[in-house]
Amino acid sequence: MKVRLNLATAPLENDRRFVFGYALVGTVAVIALLVLSWRAYSIRKANESRRTEMARIESEITNLTNQRQELETFFNDTKVMEVRDRSTFLNGLIEQRSFPWTRIFMDFETLLPEGARVTSITPRLKSGHIELTLKVGATSDENGMKFLRALESSRSFSHIALISEDRPERAADVDHVHYDLTAWYTAIGDAPKAAVQTEPHSSRPDPTTHGELNR
Repeated sequence: MKVRLNLATAPLENDRRFVFGYALVGTVAVIALLVLSWRAYSIRKANESRRTEMARIESEITNLTNQRQELETFFNDTKVMEVRDRSTFLNGLIEQRSFPWTRIFMDFETLLPEGARVTSITPRLKSGHIELTLKVGATSDENGMKFLRALESSRSFSHIALISEDRPERAADVDHVHYDLTAWYTAIGDAPKAAVQTEPHSSRPDPTTHGELNR
Protein backbone atom coordinates (compact mmCIF):
# COMPACT_ATOMS: atom_id res chain seq x y z
CA MET A 1 0.00 0.00 0.00
CA LYS A 2 1.37 3.43 -1.09
CA VAL A 3 0.63 6.57 0.82
CA ARG A 4 1.14 9.99 -0.90
CA LEU A 5 2.57 12.56 1.42
CA ASN A 6 3.00 16.29 0.69
CA LEU A 7 6.09 17.40 2.51
CA ALA A 8 5.97 21.01 1.16
CA THR A 9 5.42 23.81 3.62
CA ALA A 10 2.75 25.44 1.35
CA PRO A 11 0.27 23.65 -0.89
CA LEU A 12 0.75 23.84 -4.67
CA GLU A 13 -1.72 26.14 -6.54
CA ASN A 14 -2.65 26.23 -10.28
CA ASP A 15 -1.99 29.86 -11.61
CA ARG A 16 -2.74 29.17 -15.26
CA ARG A 17 -6.08 31.00 -15.23
CA PHE A 18 -4.54 34.11 -13.73
CA VAL A 19 -1.62 34.09 -16.17
CA PHE A 20 -4.01 33.68 -19.09
CA GLY A 21 -6.17 36.55 -17.81
CA TYR A 22 -3.18 38.82 -17.35
CA ALA A 23 -1.92 37.95 -20.83
CA LEU A 24 -5.33 38.64 -22.34
CA VAL A 25 -5.63 42.00 -20.59
CA GLY A 26 -2.10 42.92 -21.61
CA THR A 27 -2.82 42.00 -25.23
CA VAL A 28 -5.99 44.10 -25.27
CA ALA A 29 -4.12 47.00 -23.69
CA VAL A 30 -1.37 46.81 -26.31
CA ILE A 31 -3.94 46.73 -29.13
CA ALA A 32 -5.80 49.68 -27.63
CA LEU A 33 -2.51 51.56 -27.29
CA LEU A 34 -1.69 50.89 -30.94
CA VAL A 35 -5.17 52.03 -32.06
CA LEU A 36 -4.98 55.19 -30.00
CA SER A 37 -1.47 55.90 -31.27
CA TRP A 38 -2.60 55.48 -34.87
CA ARG A 39 -5.63 57.71 -34.18
CA ALA A 40 -3.42 60.38 -32.64
CA TYR A 41 -1.05 60.18 -35.59
CA SER A 42 -3.95 60.51 -38.08
CA ILE A 43 -5.36 63.51 -36.23
CA ARG A 44 -1.95 65.14 -36.16
CA LYS A 45 -1.47 64.62 -39.90
CA ALA A 46 -4.97 65.96 -40.58
CA ASN A 47 -4.27 69.05 -38.47
CA GLU A 48 -1.02 69.66 -40.31
CA SER A 49 -2.80 69.34 -43.65
CA ARG A 50 -5.53 71.70 -42.46
CA ARG A 51 -2.98 74.23 -41.24
CA THR A 52 -1.19 74.04 -44.58
CA GLU A 53 -4.46 74.62 -46.45
CA MET A 54 -5.40 77.54 -44.19
CA ALA A 55 -1.97 79.09 -44.73
CA ARG A 56 -2.42 78.74 -48.51
CA ILE A 57 -5.89 80.34 -48.36
CA GLU A 58 -4.63 83.19 -46.19
CA SER A 59 -1.78 83.74 -48.65
CA GLU A 60 -4.28 83.90 -51.54
CA ILE A 61 -6.48 86.33 -49.60
CA THR A 62 -3.48 88.53 -48.93
CA ASN A 63 -2.51 88.48 -52.62
CA LEU A 64 -6.08 89.30 -53.71
CA THR A 65 -6.27 92.12 -51.18
CA ASN A 66 -3.01 93.55 -52.48
CA GLN A 67 -4.25 93.28 -56.07
CA ARG A 68 -7.49 95.00 -55.11
CA GLN A 69 -5.61 97.84 -53.47
CA GLU A 70 -3.42 98.19 -56.56
CA LEU A 71 -6.49 98.29 -58.82
CA GLU A 72 -8.21 100.85 -56.59
CA THR A 73 -5.07 102.99 -56.66
CA PHE A 74 -4.91 102.66 -60.45
CA PHE A 75 -8.57 103.52 -61.05
CA ASN A 76 -8.47 106.40 -58.57
CA ASP A 77 -5.62 107.99 -60.45
CA THR A 78 -6.54 111.40 -61.85
CA LYS A 79 -5.70 110.53 -65.46
CA VAL A 80 -7.62 107.26 -65.34
CA MET A 81 -10.64 109.01 -63.82
CA GLU A 82 -10.53 111.57 -66.63
CA VAL A 83 -10.50 108.81 -69.25
CA ARG A 84 -13.32 107.00 -67.45
CA ASP A 85 -15.45 110.14 -67.24
CA ARG A 86 -14.78 110.89 -70.91
CA SER A 87 -15.81 107.36 -71.92
CA THR A 88 -18.96 107.64 -69.83
CA PHE A 89 -19.80 110.92 -71.52
CA LEU A 90 -19.18 109.46 -75.00
CA ASN A 91 -21.28 106.39 -74.19
CA GLY A 92 -24.07 108.71 -73.09
CA LEU A 93 -23.88 110.56 -76.38
CA ILE A 94 -23.99 107.28 -78.29
CA GLU A 95 -27.05 106.17 -76.32
CA GLN A 96 -28.79 109.47 -76.98
CA ARG A 97 -27.99 109.29 -80.71
CA SER A 98 -29.32 105.72 -80.89
CA PHE A 99 -32.48 106.63 -78.96
CA PRO A 100 -35.62 106.81 -81.20
CA TRP A 101 -36.38 110.48 -80.48
CA THR A 102 -38.63 111.02 -83.51
CA ARG A 103 -40.80 108.01 -82.70
CA ILE A 104 -41.19 108.88 -79.03
CA PHE A 105 -42.19 112.46 -79.87
CA MET A 106 -44.82 111.10 -82.22
CA ASP A 107 -46.09 108.78 -79.48
CA PHE A 108 -46.29 111.64 -77.01
CA GLU A 109 -48.21 113.76 -79.50
CA THR A 110 -50.95 111.13 -79.54
CA LEU A 111 -51.01 110.92 -75.73
CA LEU A 112 -50.73 114.52 -74.52
CA PRO A 113 -54.09 116.11 -73.74
CA GLU A 114 -54.74 119.85 -73.94
CA GLY A 115 -53.04 121.66 -71.08
CA ALA A 116 -50.28 119.06 -70.49
CA ARG A 117 -46.69 119.07 -71.68
CA VAL A 118 -43.49 117.09 -71.24
CA THR A 119 -40.77 119.50 -70.14
CA SER A 120 -37.87 117.05 -69.84
CA ILE A 121 -36.97 113.59 -71.14
CA THR A 122 -33.89 111.75 -69.90
CA PRO A 123 -33.39 108.29 -71.46
CA ARG A 124 -30.98 105.59 -70.40
CA LEU A 125 -30.43 101.94 -71.19
CA LYS A 126 -31.07 99.76 -68.16
CA SER A 127 -31.02 95.93 -68.17
CA GLY A 128 -31.71 95.77 -71.89
CA HIS A 129 -34.63 98.22 -71.99
CA ILE A 130 -35.06 101.97 -72.39
CA GLU A 131 -36.02 103.76 -69.18
CA LEU A 132 -37.29 107.34 -69.38
CA THR A 133 -37.20 109.91 -66.62
CA LEU A 134 -39.94 112.42 -67.41
CA LYS A 135 -40.87 115.83 -66.07
CA VAL A 136 -44.45 116.74 -66.93
CA GLY A 137 -46.32 119.99 -66.39
CA ALA A 138 -50.11 120.41 -66.49
CA THR A 139 -52.36 123.45 -66.22
CA SER A 140 -54.76 121.54 -63.96
CA ASP A 141 -55.00 118.32 -61.97
CA GLU A 142 -57.55 117.01 -64.44
CA ASN A 143 -55.21 117.48 -67.41
CA GLY A 144 -52.36 115.87 -65.49
CA MET A 145 -54.49 112.83 -64.61
CA LYS A 146 -55.65 112.55 -68.23
CA PHE A 147 -52.03 112.36 -69.36
CA LEU A 148 -51.13 109.76 -66.72
CA ARG A 149 -54.12 107.60 -67.66
CA ALA A 150 -53.25 107.91 -71.36
CA LEU A 151 -49.65 106.92 -70.58
CA GLU A 152 -50.80 103.86 -68.64
CA SER A 153 -53.12 102.74 -71.45
CA SER A 154 -50.43 103.12 -74.14
CA ARG A 155 -48.73 99.98 -75.45
CA SER A 156 -45.45 101.87 -75.91
CA PHE A 157 -45.04 102.69 -72.20
CA SER A 158 -44.94 100.33 -69.23
CA HIS A 159 -43.67 100.11 -65.64
CA ILE A 160 -44.83 103.67 -64.99
CA ALA A 161 -43.85 104.98 -61.56
CA LEU A 162 -44.80 108.41 -60.22
CA ILE A 163 -41.83 109.71 -58.22
CA SER A 164 -43.11 113.09 -57.04
CA GLU A 165 -45.85 115.65 -57.52
CA ASP A 166 -45.57 119.32 -56.58
CA ARG A 167 -47.30 122.62 -57.19
CA PRO A 168 -45.19 125.68 -58.03
CA GLU A 169 -45.49 128.69 -55.74
CA ARG A 170 -44.81 131.24 -58.49
CA ALA A 171 -47.99 132.73 -59.87
CA ALA A 172 -46.31 133.33 -63.24
CA ASP A 173 -45.84 129.59 -63.82
CA VAL A 174 -48.35 128.39 -66.40
CA ASP A 175 -48.31 124.86 -64.99
CA HIS A 176 -50.54 124.26 -62.01
CA VAL A 177 -48.90 120.93 -61.14
CA HIS A 178 -45.58 119.23 -61.93
CA TYR A 179 -44.95 115.46 -62.10
CA ASP A 180 -41.70 113.52 -61.97
CA LEU A 181 -42.05 109.93 -63.18
CA THR A 182 -40.21 107.04 -64.80
CA ALA A 183 -41.42 104.67 -67.51
CA TRP A 184 -40.13 101.98 -69.81
CA TYR A 185 -40.44 102.75 -73.51
CA THR A 186 -40.91 100.28 -76.36
CA ALA A 187 -41.43 101.51 -79.92
CA ILE A 188 -44.44 99.64 -81.32
CA GLY A 189 -45.48 100.11 -84.96
CA ASP A 190 -45.43 103.42 -86.76
CA ALA A 191 -46.78 106.63 -85.32
CA PRO A 192 -50.03 107.88 -86.93
CA LYS A 193 -49.60 110.36 -89.76
CA ALA A 194 -51.97 112.79 -88.07
CA ALA A 195 -49.51 113.05 -85.20
CA VAL A 196 -46.77 114.06 -87.59
CA GLN A 197 -48.92 116.84 -89.02
CA THR A 198 -49.88 118.16 -85.59
CA GLU A 199 -46.47 119.70 -84.94
CA PRO A 200 -43.85 120.48 -87.60
CA HIS A 201 -40.36 119.01 -87.38
CA SER A 202 -38.89 122.48 -86.98
CA SER A 203 -40.64 122.93 -83.62
CA ARG A 204 -39.32 119.73 -82.13
CA PRO A 205 -36.48 119.96 -79.60
CA ASP A 206 -32.91 118.99 -80.29
CA PRO A 207 -32.80 115.18 -79.84
CA THR A 208 -29.40 115.37 -78.16
CA THR A 209 -30.82 117.26 -75.15
CA HIS A 210 -33.86 117.05 -72.90
CA GLY A 211 -37.08 117.35 -74.86
CA GLU A 212 -40.22 119.38 -74.28
CA LEU A 213 -43.64 118.72 -75.79
CA ASN A 214 -46.66 120.97 -75.41
CA ARG A 215 -50.30 120.43 -76.13
